[in-house]
Amino acid sequence: MLKKMNLPNKLTLLRIVMVPFIVAVMLIEFPLHYLIAGVLFGLASLTDMLDGRIARRDNLVTDFGRFADPLADKILVISMMICFVSSGWIGPIPVIIVLFREFAITSLRLVAASKGTVIAANKWGKLKTVLQIDALVILFIFLSILGVMELSHSDTAALTRVFHLITDGMMWIVAAVTIVSGVIYVRDNRSVIADM
Repeated sequence: MLKKMNLPNKLTLLRIVMVPFIVAVMLIEFPLHYLIAGVLFGLASLTDMLDGRIARRDNLVTDFGRFADPLADKILVISMMICFVSSGWIGPIPVIIVLFREFAITSLRLVAASKGTVIAANKWGKLKTVLQIDALVILFIFLSILGVMELSHSDTAALTRVFHLITDGMMWIVAAVTIVSGVIYVRDNRSVIADM
C-alpha cells in the first residue's frame, strides 16, 4: 500500500506516525524534553506545509489526501493541546471548544463522504490550523527557554507567569477563530446538513 501512495500522502501519514513519539517526549520528563518535543513538532508541522504544496504543484491531489490531511492536523494539534492541558500550560476550556468544533466538522465530513462528497479544507480551516500550530510552537519556545534557564539554576517564576498570560491569550484567540471557522463550514455545507 505504501509503495502505491504518492509523496504528499506519505508525508501526511508520517505526520500521524510522529504523534506518539512527540507525546512520549513531552510527557517523559528529562532535561530539555520540551525543546526536543518542539523540534519534532516543528518537523511534523513542516510535513503539513510540504504535502499540500507538493500535491498542488505536481497535481497529486487525491480524495485520501483531502480527507487524511486535515485529520492528521487534528491528531497532531489536539494531542499536543491535551498534553499541555495535563501539564497545566493550557486551560481546558479553549481545548474543549477546539475539540467540539473538530468532532462536529469531522462528523459533517464523514456524512458527506458517505454520500460521495469530499469536503476539503477552506481558507478559514487553514487559518485555524496555522494559528493552532503557531500557538503551540510559541508555547514550545517558551518552555524551552524555561528549561534552559532551569538548567542554569535561574529564577523562572516571573517569566513563567508572563508566559502563562501570553499562552492564555493565544489559546482564547485560537478558540475564537476555531468557532468562526466551524460556523463557516456549517454555513457553506448547509445542503449536506439538510440531507442528513
